[in-house]
Amino acid sequence: MARFRTRLALLGSAVALTAGAFVPAQLAGAQSAAAADFQWVALGDSYTAGVIRAAGDPIDYPRDGCERTDRSYPQVIDRDLYGLFDLTNVSCGAATIEDVTDEAQYPIGRHLPPISEDPDYPFPPVPPQSEAVGPDTDAITVGVGGNTLGFADILAKCPQLGGESGGEGTPCKDALGEGIQARLDKVSREYDRMLTVLHERAPKAKILTVGYPTIVPQDASKCGYGDLTKFGTITKGDLDWLRRDVLEPLNKTIENSAGTQDAASFINLYTPSQDHSVCDDSKWVEGFVTLPEQLSFVHPNALGHRNAADYVEEAMLNAIS
Repeated sequence: MARFRTRLALLGSAVALTAGAFVPAQLAGAQSAAAADFQWVALGDSYTAGVIRAAGDPIDYPRDGCERTDRSYPQVIDRDLYGLFDLTNVSCGAATIEDVTDEAQYPIGRHLPPISEDPDYPFPPVPPQSEAVGPDTDAITVGVGGNTLGFADILAKCPQLGGESGGEGTPCKDALGEGIQARLDKVSREYDRMLTVLHERAPKAKILTVGYPTIVPQDASKCGYGDLTKFGTITKGDLDWLRRDVLEPLNKTIENSAGTQDAASFINLYTPSQDHSVCDDSKWVEGFVTLPEQLSFVHPNALGHRNAADYVEEAMLNAIS
């Protein structure tokens, strides 16, 4: 991947130097923007948008509550590819599959009472993300599904139950385990429909479905019970359950849905991030908090987005070759 980025950087530098030699400086930006060969729309939830401070600074002014950041993978790719794609990024924190397909979303920004209050909340609704794609769209990336599964709700419930159990057993699995398959079935149905809608709106577009990275390590004993920079008071047994019975099946469900569509393909971020979970020393996903005292609620940091960018942009280039 390092060689891949180097080739892109050299190509981008050559293009920039050539353009600079023939285009007046005051017109260079406009010429570059107009010269994009392909139209790309980035759709998705907070794992695409960025959201947390560890994933960069906000890029939307005035704020719309979606919390897109400048080191999220769509923005990283946009810089890497030097105007080859004209990016429209409508990803939004807390988005569900239906918010991508056909539901207007009411973004929450950083409003998570009683933990945090957002002074700009409430935000007006944003249109369904699919409205950003059309007949001229060449590439669509979409990373969504976790909120339809209810993963944030699970993450909120498991520490409470783990604290009540004193760190023993699998209280979250015991409380929620029977309902997980129904949640996964819902993800499958809604994901299939979303891909159909996207293909109808953008019949020539290549759709790249982006999976979720490794969040929980294979060895959950790394996670240190009670450590808020990891998973707080979620028990070891429940972390194993979350990895094996929730997160890995979620990725498999998304992969299977992509396999039903000729125009869609799946980008696996789980395997290349397996040594960079919330509980690893070199983490690409933050825990509940990022020091000093920043709420991150288990989201990728800039390193995680850089890794995602490597795989997604390679898939994008292959899609147009």
